[in-house]
Amino acid sequence: MVAIWGGLALGALLLVFAWDLPRPEDALETTRRPSVTLEAADGRLLSTSGDLYGETLRLRDMPVHLPTALLAIEDRRFRDHFGLDPVGLLRAAWVNLTSGRVSQGGSTLTQQLAKNLFLTPERSFRRKVQEAMLALWLESRFTKDQLLEIYLNRVYLGGGAYGVDAAARLYFGVSARRLAVWQSAVLMGLPKAPSRYNPRANSQAAADRGAEVLRAMAATGALTEAQANAEAERIAFPPRPSRDAGWFADWVNDDLAARFPGSADLTLRTTLDLRVQALVEAKLEALLAGPGAAADVGQGAVVVMDAATGAVRAMAGGRDYRRSSFNRAVSARRQPGSVFKPFVYLAALEHGLSPDSTVSDGPLTLGRWSPGNGGWRPRGDLPLEEALAHSVNTAAVRVLVRGGGPKEAAAVARRLGLTGPFPNDATIALGTGEASLLELTAAYASIANGGVRVVPNGVAAARAERRALPLGEPAPIRVLQADDAAAMRRMMEAVVNRGSGRAAAVPGRAIAGKTGTTQDFRDAWFIGFAGGTVIGVWLGNDDATPMDDVRGGTLPARLFHDILEGMPR
Repeated sequence: MVAIWGGLALGALLLVFAWDLPRPEDALETTRRPSVTLEAADGRLLSTSGDLYGETLRLRDMPVHLPTALLAIEDRRFRDHFGLDPVGLLRAAWVNLTSGRVSQGGSTLTQQLAKNLFLTPERSFRRKVQEAMLALWLESRFTKDQLLEIYLNRVYLGGGAYGVDAAARLYFGVSARRLAVWQSAVLMGLPKAPSRYNPRANSQAAADRGAEVLRAMAATGALTEAQANAEAERIAFPPRPSRDAGWFADWVNDDLAARFPGSADLTLRTTLDLRVQALVEAKLEALLAGPGAAADVGQGAVVVMDAATGAVRAMAGGRDYRRSSFNRAVSARRQPGSVFKPFVYLAALEHGLSPDSTVSDGPLTLGRWSPGNGGWRPRGDLPLEEALAHSVNTAAVRVLVRGGGPKEAAAVARRLGLTGPFPNDATIALGTGEASLLELTAAYASIANGGVRVVPNGVAAARAERRALPLGEPAPIRVLQADDAAAMRRMMEAVVNRGSGRAAAVPGRAIAGKTGTTQDFRDAWFIGFAGGTVIGVWLGNDDATPMDDVRGGTLPARLFHDILEGMPR
């Protein structure tokens, strides 16, 4: 009677635990988020998002040391138990009891597989019972080799990578078929804590855990101690492509759902040049840490763009992406100050003026507004070229009037890609509207390339399921007459040769650009171009507090110079 009633009670208890178990057959079907892999212009991995799955490999396709490393560190009795390991449970209980803390677990590899495939990470007695029941089901359904294959192809190994092949490609750039012994050890050390031990999160922790796996392999006889030590010495991870390319990756990822609809995995070859990106990051940090700190400059942003195509070669949206992912190159809209003046002068050129036309630089009052000229001493009538070179405010307002007024200047700016808003009064001549650094850099690209509007872009090629996808880039549109663009380039070269932008000059290079400074030194800009490259620079503070006498012709122009000088020609 005791046996009968005990059996009934046990059956009822198992039913209580099993009533909400998932159907194993359904759970074995892979469900995941589509992945997006971004590559730099040279093919090196830039970033990943979504769930990464590599090639599904059979056990015979993997190097022998890969499953060997897994069993050595996770479940040495895997081939001897039936899914649950009483010996392992007793050993773990004894170790935990004698050490006074939970230092060892008793779960088998099959139990881990059941948890990963079917259950949540919840820690409870109910979940442990369900885990044991599912482990027994797995052992009855699959052979030991099949269980190893499922585990190795489905286990989460950090960085969005599921399975050894995806992780091998993510962390080492190779197929799991070609893993070295130390690489296998690193990967098989990840299941314990993939977010903490993966090489992209903490390379030192990953190396230490890999060495621990190698010692476990030596303890099981899979390696000699000398081999394990030699493999541990080989552990080394390639540096991340870029410390702060996250801003660029975020920008590229922002509209992917609209550009590439569907659920296929995407691989995008971007326009980012890692050498230029590293140069931009280093120069920006050096300036902000040195002369920028002395002048109360807290932040900066830089965009490097191909003038002919609008392809972004480098983007720094701030000082440190890990501290602030806000993209000051794309999302911050600031008053552009005098970097807006080229659009005012372009409107005048389109109304028949030329660089040699003259304009007065004397005092000017419009209603209650009297623009100032800073330290500029009036000289009388100046050629437009000289007025722009020295960024004379009163001259710019008079040029605005002769070019058709605020609406005409705003129309030119919109034609070149700026979205505004712009004031409908004469203050527009001094850049009192709003613009982002990316917009301004692209607008200057139209001047640099002879008058063709470019749309900033960061994707050079796209693939989904090994098929090339169309990029859907807009056709180029001529927005300036070639003669007007050439005249503006000549005037902007004067800015660098003998005007407010002389700090940007690089010996032997023809450089054109424009400085910009807003009221109380809240923003300082320099945007310029040399050859086929446009570089935009902004310096300021997130809370718009003033800097200490930082003008567009000082630190921004110097940063432009340093970046251009360091770039390959």
